[in-house]
Amino acid sequence: MPEGTIIVGAGIGGLVAAVLLAARGEPVTVIERAPAPGGKMRLLNGVDAGPTVLTMKHVFDEIFDEAGADFDAAVPTAPAHILARHAWGAHARLDLFADPAQSADAIGTFAGAAEARRFTAFLAEAKLIHDTLEQPFLRAESPTQFGLVAGTAATRGIGGLANLWRIRPYATMWRALGRHFHDPRLQQLFGRYATYSGSSPFLAPATLMLIAHVEQSGVWLVEGGMHAIARALEALARGHGVVFRYGEPVAGLLTVDGRARGVTLASGERLEARAVVFNGDPSALATGLLGPHAAPATPALPPAQRSLSAVTLTGHATAHGFALLRHNVFFGPDYAREFADLAAGHPPRDPTVYVCAQDREAADGPAPTGPERLHLIVNAPPRGDTHPLTPTEIASCEQRTLDRLAACGLTLSSPALTITTPTDFERLFPGTGGALYGRASHGSAAAFQRPGARTRIPGLYLAGGATHPGAGVPMAALSGRLAATALLRDHASIRPSLPKVMNGGMSTR
Repeated sequence: MPEGTIIVGAGIGGLVAAVLLAARGEPVTVIERAPAPGGKMRLLNGVDAGPTVLTMKHVFDEIFDEAGADFDAAVPTAPAHILARHAWGAHARLDLFADPAQSADAIGTFAGAAEARRFTAFLAEAKLIHDTLEQPFLRAESPTQFGLVAGTAATRGIGGLANLWRIRPYATMWRALGRHFHDPRLQQLFGRYATYSGSSPFLAPATLMLIAHVEQSGVWLVEGGMHAIARALEALARGHGVVFRYGEPVAGLLTVDGRARGVTLASGERLEARAVVFNGDPSALATGLLGPHAAPATPALPPAQRSLSAVTLTGHATAHGFALLRHNVFFGPDYAREFADLAAGHPPRDPTVYVCAQDREAADGPAPTGPERLHLIVNAPPRGDTHPLTPTEIASCEQRTLDRLAACGLTLSSPALTITTPTDFERLFPGTGGALYGRASHGSAAAFQRPGARTRIPGLYLAGGATHPGAGVPMAALSGRLAATALLRDHASIRPSLPKVMNGGMSTR
């Protein structure tokens, strides 16, 4: 029988799976088509061009500790005292702080004392949602709605069941926020958290309000940028004997008697293993991009259920006017129309723009002199495989992005920015149409429809932001842990049978 595990993809989920498997003595080889680790946590022109926010740092503390290392020593971080700066036009600005009392004071000044009290109540509900779902959902291997209810009843009794109902799983996020806030700008601000999972606040469940608690619990600035996390995981994995092979696309999955037994590279080389972890979008499997043997692994995702894509502008420019922090959001005037445009399949006419100014701290200070590193993100429909944006549409999207910044008082001079479109993201992450977060979290059941670590093909496992527990850097890390745990449990359940009875082994699970 082949030995070891092959991991296809060196994104955060695959890197974490590699670290945890190797730390337990499993031989691991990671195959990555790109020239460097990180997956969506990539560098472009020396700028972080993927995730820009680190939350739930304790997840990485735990992973490094399990592998006998110290995350703080490997990846120096500092807490952000201002979480983000938000703007509506040239004269309306609001900072959210790491200290909830400071945020409440800022909201009181911005929108009145009543809204400050409503913010405090909103944070309490966001914490309730997080605490109710963390163990039975976020850290569960493959939760179901029935299992969530049954598990909560068994561990937390009637009080836990009452909390499940109180977190309003059947209300939309937008409607729930409308009950919390009377100022539409605050409804828009906290509704934007739905886009963290590539979803619309008008369709996503109110449970996504837990993101507010996650951010309030700590946003961290990473020395060297977010890509440093990927490099640190790679170094930790190498220290445990993991072999990395970059620039080698995987062409297909090898199976023997219906079980995953390795991969075939685009070069024609065959690599055998006793298990395979696929750290890519499951849509690549379902659509046959890894060959016919991999297609039955997971159900296909209809294009209408894809999460959002994006148009990004990444590079260097000199900023004038608006006092940027590390994280900045410039809101468009009509959020409902913005998401209606996206649902209709075209970029928003007047978009909300996120700007990560990577040379800034999360507090007011002197601006860099000259060009600085910037990453701008505008939501876009995930149709890069079937409806690529035309050059005219791309130019229009770029101009609308800069116009939105200018309307809020920010101008960029001498910009040297590379544009990435949904078609480019489809090319980078095949099978997605450019969707950056897998399945959109629309409706109360969507979260339970994400693929879990195990697939329909024995020996083939999934990790990454398109799998359970969902999108985001810490969630992708948790998916890698879940994949490693499932794989090790399955291997532990297999005992060799007596040779006189049959060759091979049998599952005693």
